[in-house]
Amino acid sequence: MMQARNRGRTLSSLLCVVLVFCLAMPVLADPPEGWTFLPMDEALRVAKAETRRVFLYFGRHGCPSCERTNRESFTDPRVIERFNAHYVLAYVDSESGKRLRMANGERVTEMDIGVRLKVFGTPFFYFMEPNGAAIIRSPGYKTAEEFLLLDEFVNGDHYRAQSFDAFRAARS
Repeated sequence: MMQARNRGRTLSSLLCVVLVFCLAMPVLADPPEGWTFLPMDEALRVAKAETRRVFLYFGRHGCPSCERTNRESFTDPRVIERFNAHYVLAYVDSESGKRLRMANGERVTEMDIGVRLKVFGTPFFYFMEPNGAAIIRSPGYKTAEEFLLLDEFVNGDHYRAQSFDAFRAARS
């Protein structure tokens, strides 16, 4: 009888440890389906090799605006076609401890990348030159039309001559 109680306590203790471990593990956010997002370190290597700009999407698990962006804006075939054609796509889970190796050999977490780039909310969109230099930062939910306008601004090199606000005002 005593042996059965000890086994029960051991099993209960083991289950508690497993439960605590599982709850402590971060849940990773998912990029939208149907897109070819890469981890940021890999995307920067590809962008440099192919001389293509980077579209970087910061999201996180449980972000209602990220889910809305994925469901509404990133399902628009025009957005999918243009962004796949014009950019190397990168996705960062802003709460992730996943480690990446940057071009200089430094190991950083995805969360560190967000802090360095001053990304304090999600979703957050970041357009970059092939060398990683920022073109434009754009926080918050965007409609498909807004993404298409951002693409026109970046891909048409309008950012070299004017701000996005001036570009958008001239289009309205």
